[in-house]
Amino acid sequence: MATSTATAPPPTRPSLIYSEILSFAYDTFCSNKVRFALTALGMVIGTASLILVVTIGMTGKQYVLNQIQAIGANLIYAEYEGGAQRITNTAPDPLTVDDVQAAMGQVPGIVSASPVAQFNERVPLGSGKERDIQILGVYPEYRKVRNLVVLSGRFFDPQDEQAHNKVGVVTQKLAEELYGSSEEAVGNVLKISGLPFTIVGTFKERVNTFGESEVTDNTMVIPYTVSRYFSDTPTVKQIYFSVADPSMVGPATEQIRRVIQSRHRAESVYNVTNLTQLVAVAEKTANALTIVLLLVAAVVLLVSGIGIMNIMLATVSARIREIGIRKALGATKREIQFQFLAEAILISLIGGLLGVIIGLALPFSVRFLTEYRIPISGLSAIVAIVVSSLVGIIFGTVPATRAARLDPVESLRYE
Repeated sequence: MATSTATAPPPTRPSLIYSEILSFAYDTFCSNKVRFALTALGMVIGTASLILVVTIGMTGKQYVLNQIQAIGANLIYAEYEGGAQRITNTAPDPLTVDDVQAAMGQVPGIVSASPVAQFNERVPLGSGKERDIQILGVYPEYRKVRNLVVLSGRFFDPQDEQAHNKVGVVTQKLAEELYGSSEEAVGNVLKISGLPFTIVGTFKERVNTFGESEVTDNTMVIPYTVSRYFSDTPTVKQIYFSVADPSMVGPATEQIRRVIQSRHRAESVYNVTNLTQLVAVAEKTANALTIVLLLVAAVVLLVSGIGIMNIMLATVSARIREIGIRKALGATKREIQFQFLAEAILISLIGGLLGVIIGLALPFSVRFLTEYRIPISGLSAIVAIVVSSLVGIIFGTVPATRAARLDPVESLRYE
């Protein structure tokens, strides 16, 4: 009994033709490596620039946001600005330590707070020398609210605050100037208005604020209860608050403003703000910079696209007789058009892939060689591949269409 065996259907003609065209495009590329490689170089630079631009934008944004967040965790600060406009001959109405307690009692979400009482003193250094330093009277929570870094020794604690211990911490630069190093400063005594204060530690701000905060190079921080020895009133220069969650910063800021305003004269003006505005400005600046750099990368891609179109037009002119022969053998306009379009896309894709590899390799190498973690966007690589393909299609269409419209008779006569 005869048995029948199932065989796979033969490939259809269009699939054979298109696979042949792709193979022919690859062979053409291999036979003109130098010319096509130089053409693809522009695409390599353009796609690599696109990825690096996105990486630079993301890195810049991350760096700025980290710097802002390092100033203080979920920070809100309040300070007295003065009387309202057209209000004259009115006594100052500054913030007081009672405002701290009122805000903490009425505003939910505040986890810590500290007033900042500020004054300047001239302290003796021995050998008849004196030095002007800035004194800040704060709560022990000031270290947490301001996200300070203790370099040596310790920060004073609630027990020091309650016992009115005459202790303090000094900035790293003041310690180095007075005693040579942060470690040598611990245990030394500074006299402030005749009262001996023991230095129990040294500190610095987590990020450099370039003198834009209350902490300067010659600052000494002491317990607020002890700072009252040098002031007749409980007034403070600033109040810092820290909330439990970043989402609470905005609502808490408004509530603190209302609490403080309700405790003072209506015409008094208080600035209660947070770092979210700085974060928003930083994000907008980083996004604007990224857009500008992307436009530069787009110009590079445009130039590389023009280069692809130029080389493909030259290729069409050099292969007119070949086109005529293919048409005489039965090739359709669509097949001729697809052949030259495939060559243009191949050039742009090879350049795009190499550009993506280079664009991703540079950030990865930085992450490998240093401890800094550069953010890498996989989406930018996908976008770069898509863009390079579109460049090949857009700038390869004109030469491909020109090749497809050539008259086969005239093409065969071309020398």
